[in-house]
Amino acid sequence: MRHLYLSSRSFKRLLSVSIGKRRRIEGSPEENGSPGQDESKSIEPSQDEKPPQKPSWRCFSYEEVHKATNGFHQDNLVGRGGYAEVYRGLLEDGQVIAVKRLTRASTDEQKEKDFLQELGTIGHVRHPNVSALLGCCVDRDLHLIFEFSSHGSVSSNLHDEKSPPMAWKLRYNIAVGTARGLHYLHKGCQRRIIHRDIKASNILLTANFEPQISDFGLAKWLPSEWTHRAVAPIEGTFGCLAPEYFMHGIVDEKTDVFAFGVFLLEIISGRKPVDGSHKSLLSWAKPYLGDGTIQKLVDPRLEQDYDMGQLKRLTFIASLCVRATATWRPSMTEVLELLEDGEMLQQDRWKMPEEEEEEDEFWGFDDLDDGWDECDTPSSSSSTRSSQP
Repeated sequence: MRHLYLSSRSFKRLLSVSIGKRRRIEGSPEENGSPGQDESKSIEPSQDEKPPQKPSWRCFSYEEVHKATNGFHQDNLVGRGGYAEVYRGLLEDGQVIAVKRLTRASTDEQKEKDFLQELGTIGHVRHPNVSALLGCCVDRDLHLIFEFSSHGSVSSNLHDEKSPPMAWKLRYNIAVGTARGLHYLHKGCQRRIIHRDIKASNILLTANFEPQISDFGLAKWLPSEWTHRAVAPIEGTFGCLAPEYFMHGIVDEKTDVFAFGVFLLEIISGRKPVDGSHKSLLSWAKPYLGDGTIQKLVDPRLEQDYDMGQLKRLTFIASLCVRATATWRPSMTEVLELLEDGEMLQQDRWKMPEEEEEEDEFWGFDDLDDGWDECDTPSSSSSTRSSQP
């Protein structure tokens, strides 16, 4: 079997991508409502754009990565998806790492393209609530190296029947921390990033149980000149997909806001986005959100051990985030204000006109195709269903 190795030209391109020198933004010809747009054209940054940041990650040798994972031993495998495997590793200096190895693509060229895109997206991101990239390895195969999250994912903690239920205080802190990370991706980065796969298995927990957004395999840049992108194929996690994305491939910040709303409902209820009977969490929760019986949403394992004020806050925010019409959803800036503000003032400003409310009611997942497995779409390119990036 031929080993994949990036050419010197590709490696130089890889480095230029990571430090923000790339001018081309990949996308479909119909992005931002401009049919026929040539995706090979360059998009020059505005004069007031922030200068490129020097990357803090480094290039690992294959020998380092191979030794750290004990030859990619199966005992160190912590996650596997359609297009990637994640291994736990230990460096010689004692640092524990997570090694994400791309495993499959239609062609070597596509594999390299996916790798460069993910590296170019995550390489300049620095925030306490986003997984930190330590480096990459391009020898023999393509690898991304991250800090290892010792407590796994929110999903593994939330749905492990053998462990005690996740405490309410931790759930609320996870909601706030994830909101901060997502707000940073939308507003604080050099260029806006749409994650496209916000879900409990992609939110990792550090040693201090600090949530970190991970897995940027589906993430897209959103240039400041554009309000949205049109992408194909539709990829992500079924049960978390916003209507405009699921039906039309439209991607903007509100796509992630919708998924964050489903994530809040999952934290509150302890239910997965789609259960074993193929009923969506959103369809189950909407009646309780609508009639105000929000206590019925709470994970029964918590019994009465939760804060009613915080529950009202989370359910109110979730109800706004999962609105079918994207324009009526809050931005992550507004979500953070609602989460962190002492009083939820001016709730009336979020009230929708009656005709909009009626139209909003159509969206649900009552009848799910039996072909959906583990809540992930068949085309999902990077989800590892793991506790690491």
